[in-house]
Amino acid sequence: MLKFKELYKEFCGFLEKETFDFEPKELYEPVSYTLALGGKRIRPIMALLSCDFFGGDIKEAMNPAMGIEIFHNFTLLHDDIMDDAPIRRGKETVYKKWNSNIAILSGDTMFALAYKYITQTDSKYLKTILEVFNKTAIEVCEGQQYDMNYETEDNISISDYMKMIRLKTAVFLGAALKIGALIAETNRNNVDHIYCFGENLGMAFQLQDDYLDVFGNEAKFGKKTGGDIITNKKTFLYLKAFELARGEELKVLEENFIPNHPNNELKVEKIKEVYRKLKVDEYSAIEINRYYQKAMQHFEKIDCPDCDKVEMLNFAERLIKREY
Repeated sequence: MLKFKELYKEFCGFLEKETFDFEPKELYEPVSYTLALGGKRIRPIMALLSCDFFGGDIKEAMNPAMGIEIFHNFTLLHDDIMDDAPIRRGKETVYKKWNSNIAILSGDTMFALAYKYITQTDSKYLKTILEVFNKTAIEVCEGQQYDMNYETEDNISISDYMKMIRLKTAVFLGAALKIGALIAETNRNNVDHIYCFGENLGMAFQLQDDYLDVFGNEAKFGKKTGGDIITNKKTFLYLKAFELARGEELKVLEENFIPNHPNNELKVEKIKEVYRKLKVDEYSAIEINRYYQKAMQHFEKIDCPDCDKVEMLNFAERLIKREY
């Protein structure tokens, strides 16, 4: 079985050969710019990894993997507009570099381009792959809407949050693995379990991301911590803290989770202190492990020799057990 690094190299080589040097340039330059910003390329590599894992030809999965990556970047481009985010991966976001109208239209074009690549696959499994992709695309949009709704709603529960991240993040990881498995033409049992493996891995991945945003080592995490606290984002840690807090701890939360806090550094410091007192970090770790173990339960039910499972397991561990 091919290793993640080998598949990453193969995909990046394919991506570099694909050009979007078309007219009008104002429409296509942001597409090229967005795809050139980099990123971990996790979702397309998952599709290739799954295809190879089940004995398929990764060349047949390369175009769908490209469609998956373009769609993911399309969602980021539009998310940046909705979040009014000026920076993405250390560079100006498209709407900041150009303007919102161009960003919207270029994003729409990326959505269409994603379909173009998805459909460039063998007709014998195209219908099924399109059904998976369409369902996932709708779910990701549903998740984004819930995320926006929660910004202004007060009575958000942890189960509400779990539903949102399942739709916005987790289902896409499951779909990427499922598409690779379908191209490899493995059996239905394997297809179902690799999807559930990816979905639960996606839940753990997002919860881990939330945790690292607060408690991560900035040098290892790759970005400054505390962003979710500064923006009052209703993550698992935020919701668990309000569920547990009483007296002075509750007062600190309420006094600091306000719009336009006058001192963001002090805000992050105070909130992290409360989180630790309430052991929210420990509750988060328990939840991450719960979803990781659910993923492993599905993975164990996949019908293939244990020796062939090593690289997929290594990938899952690297994805979730990132250094704090």
